[in-house]
Amino acid sequence: MHRRSILRRTAVAGGGIGTLSLAGCLERLGFEEESAWSNPPLVEDRPDAVYLPASTEKMARLGTATGDEFAIALGYTIPHRFWLLAGESNQVDVQPSDSLHLMVTVWDRETELVVPATVRLELVQEGERATTVGSLWPMISQQMGFHYGDNVELSGDGAYTARVRVGPLDADRTGAFGDRLDGTETLTVEFTHAREDVHDLGVEYIDTQRRGTREALDLRTNDSMPSSRGQPLAELPGDHLGTAERADSGDARVRALVLDAERVGGSSERAYLAATLRTPYNDVVLPFAGLSATVDSGGDGGGGERTGGDGTETRESLTLTEAVDPTLGHHYGAESDVLSTGRSTADERETTITISVETPPQVARHDGYETAFRAFDDVRFQVQR
Repeated sequence: MHRRSILRRTAVAGGGIGTLSLAGCLERLGFEEESAWSNPPLVEDRPDAVYLPASTEKMARLGTATGDEFAIALGYTIPHRFWLLAGESNQVDVQPSDSLHLMVTVWDRETELVVPATVRLELVQEGERATTVGSLWPMISQQMGFHYGDNVELSGDGAYTARVRVGPLDADRTGAFGDRLDGTETLTVEFTHAREDVHDLGVEYIDTQRRGTREALDLRTNDSMPSSRGQPLAELPGDHLGTAERADSGDARVRALVLDAERVGGSSERAYLAATLRTPYNDVVLPFAGLSATVDSGGDGGGGERTGGDGTETRESLTLTEAVDPTLGHHYGAESDVLSTGRSTADERETTITISVETPPQVARHDGYETAFRAFDDVRFQVQR
């Protein structure tokens, strides 16, 4: 068994992706006659936003495993296309040798919080030498949410053991996570592969009138694994900054709150600004992005870097670091002096908090997400602090 040696990529220019015609597509892609895999229809005139795709693949679970700190769920569906995001999008098409699309979800065993981590996979068939499939792509799909996956080639039907190496985390750990989740674990799942089981999963086609509309498929839930849906915003602690004038940017939902930095393991003299970046409709976390913030106090948010005495504007520039916290969940945050909650009521003045997405979420995307979360406008919150 081995991973496909070549990724067939079709570069995308200007955010547009060419539609792959089904007529004769197997020959053009080099598929052998016995290969049943083909890319399903691709919606034309897709918006630069989340949209309802033309179809969805059924999925099946292979098993779960639990270690000292991490837990995983292993599942599969039929091989299908996805898009990588590295500067510009690249479409990865199905190869005739692909056996299935393998998916891994990782979470913290104690809190059941789905976390971003380094994930590597090895497959062993009936005692044969392990073959390294390698690092799985971090991905988002409308029904699976955030997970890791790839199209994988197996050597045939039979019994397999998946060895999934998890860790370290690809995000800072705050709060009670400060002294946890700092290592790596290898978790194993044994499963039996039968090609006919993959074929039997099939594809569900969506009504043509609904394809391309601004909505999303429901996020699938399963008792054996937690969801990558973010923590309910109403349950998060701190001072919620409310909905900004443009709180949806790049079709992602941007929200922000301020709390005492001490609550996330920081300084007792400072505040902590936390921003969440999530998908619309299903509220799935969007990891591996780069965010920054500017805090302007006592002015209109314009001008350069300033500090001063009473009545002057103060500007503070922050880099929001990706982090996971058992209470806040996945977020981007930084400590702030200007937002310190120790200021008296008499000192309060209008403050503008501007959040910028400098780098789009560096995750592969399935149909319905590939045109979204690419270009972002700044989001501004007006508050009294």
